[in-house]
Amino acid sequence: MYPCQALTAIIPCTNLDLSEAFYSRLGFVRWEDGGAALADEDNYRILHDGNGGSLHLRKAEHGWLVPGRNPFALYYYSPDVDELAIVFRNEIIGRLHPEIKPWGMYEFAISDPDATLIRIGRPAMLWSRCPANNVAAE
Repeated sequence: MYPCQALTAIIPCTNLDLSEAFYSRLGFVRWEDGGAALADEDNYRILHDGNGGSLHLRKAEHGWLVPGRNPFALYYYSPDVDELAIVFRNEIIGRLHPEIKPWGMYEFAISDPDATLIRIGRPAMLWSRCPANNVAAE
C-alpha cells in the first residue's frame, strides 16, 4: 500500500542515467507506474526502495548545480549501515567506516554523481541491538 502521507526529496541531476545507476546501489529502482513513462521527455524519474523510501530525480536546469558547490543533501536511514559501507567503501567521505556521531547517529557519508551529500545511518542506540554487534567477549 502506498503511504497516504510522505515527504520525498526531488534531487536535480545533470545525468539521469548515471544518477539512477548510483541510487540503484542503495536499492532504489525506477517506479514505472509513476506516470513519468507518459511524459514526452525523460527529465524526471521516481525511484523506490521497496521499504517505503522514495526519491525523485529531476534533470537539472542550467546553472542549478555548480561543480564543488552543491547545497543539496539527503539522509538515508537504513538498518544496513555496515553492509552499505562495504558497498561504498571506496567512496566514503572522511573516516573509511561508519562511526557514532555527536548527534547520536551511527553513520557514514558519500556523494552522488552531482556531489549531493548523502549520509547513511541509523540511531546509535540501535547499534547494540544488531546481531552482528552482540558478540560476547571471550
